Amino acid sequence: MSLRQRLAQLAGWLQEPQKVARFQRLCGVEALPKRSADPREDEKADEKALPPGDTRQRGRQPRAPGGPQPPGSDRNQCPAKPAGDGAPNGVRNGLAAEVGPASPRRVGAVRRNSLTGEEGELACVSNWPLYYLFSFGTELGNELFYIMFFPFWIWNLDPLVGRRLVVIWVLVMYLGQCTKDIVRWPRPASPPVVKLEIFYNSEYSMPSTHAMSGTAIPVSMVLLTYGRWQYPLIYGLILISGWCSIVCLSRIYMGMHSILDVIAGFLYAILILAVFYPFVDLIDNFNQAHKYSPLIIIGLHLALGIFSFTLDTWSTSRGDTAEILGSGAGIACGCHVSYNLGLISDPSLDILPLARPPITMTLFGKAILRILIGMGFILMVRDIMKKISIPLACKVFNIPCDDIRKARQHMEVELPYRYITYGMVGFSISFFVPYVFFFIGIS
Repeated sequence: MSLRQRLAQLAGWLQEPQKVARFQRLCGVEALPKRSADPREDEKADEKALPPGDTRQRGRQPRAPGGPQPPGSDRNQCPAKPAGDGAPNGVRNGLAAEVGPASPRRVGAVRRNSLTGEEGELACVSNWPLYYLFSFGTELGNELFYIMFFPFWIWNLDPLVGRRLVVIWVLVMYLGQCTKDIVRWPRPASPPVVKLEIFYNSEYSMPSTHAMSGTAIPVSMVLLTYGRWQYPLIYGLILISGWCSIVCLSRIYMGMHSILDVIAGFLYAILILAVFYPFVDLIDNFNQAHKYSPLIIIGLHLALGIFSFTLDTWSTSRGDTAEILGSGAGIACGCHVSYNLGLISDPSLDILPLARPPITMTLFGKAILRILIGMGFILMVRDIMKKISIPLACKVFNIPCDDIRKARQHMEVELPYRYITYGMVGFSISFFVPYVFFFIGIS
């Protein structure tokens, strides 16, 4: 057997959904047994699937023939696309609502897609500490984490490190999302896999962008801070191994990726860092100091979005990529304005490495105040831009705006909404909010 055949055999073995299901069972996750004729038995089974302290009621109605199928079935599963002219990613534009809200028999499921109404499968979980640990690991690759993590670095820790982390994050996530649509591999089949999470089920699977982000961010943090700040290298290595392990294993635990997807995501992120990390310093300096950098940044990010998107399909992948590009463009433009107004002052290279300042009540109080004021401002900007951009896109593309959720399932609405809204969020993070801090004296 040749090396190529052995590698193909190994890849097929790592991609088997049975491996994912076996890992889930090892961690205490099992699918609920088939429904019995006695509804009281169903209630008992469902109660076991709830986290401790969860008292949600489950009203039941008969499942309508031909109604919505459970996530993971062929109807909701993102199909494999043969190269060239396969079926579209996700569901066709405007038809995602066909998936519809999940059957009332499945209310109280673990996770839910707010756009389509799909829900993760209700499962028997016997190891709740692992469930909460891997739920936390999954959140380390979601919007809520990013919208708190990057501002915290820029406002409270080290703006230079924060800016460069954003550059790396945008590059890694963009390449990862585009690669998914080139490779076009489906998610692990359910059954045997139990889908505890469903939001990204309309995307393709290879590589895992959660694994890419969970590798690139901690590795970049250590690369950017070691030597700039005084701390033992062993702390950085512990951070990398812990962060990366939790995020990667969480994707298998949630039933969203095969082992091969996660390994490929990890290796892909390392490859991207090896190739592009030497240019991060140059990119950051260009974003801040070049006279025409805002025009180039906006034009480049728009071009990347236009050339990587097709407007005949709906998928969370397209919206997430637009959000990433918009955030990156907004933060880069905001940093340019802040730099030229003197709001950004990086420490001189002569005083490196920096020592950790003593933690005082004043320092701690200012940090908390910056987070509260800054996040309040960011959420307000996001809400305002959402209310403006969605109706505007609907009007421009002549799409009914009565139901916001259905309107967002059209790519012509979702992409401009995400790009404009998160572009303004990014600009606020790197310019408006620091200016407010400077104005009120807590910068």
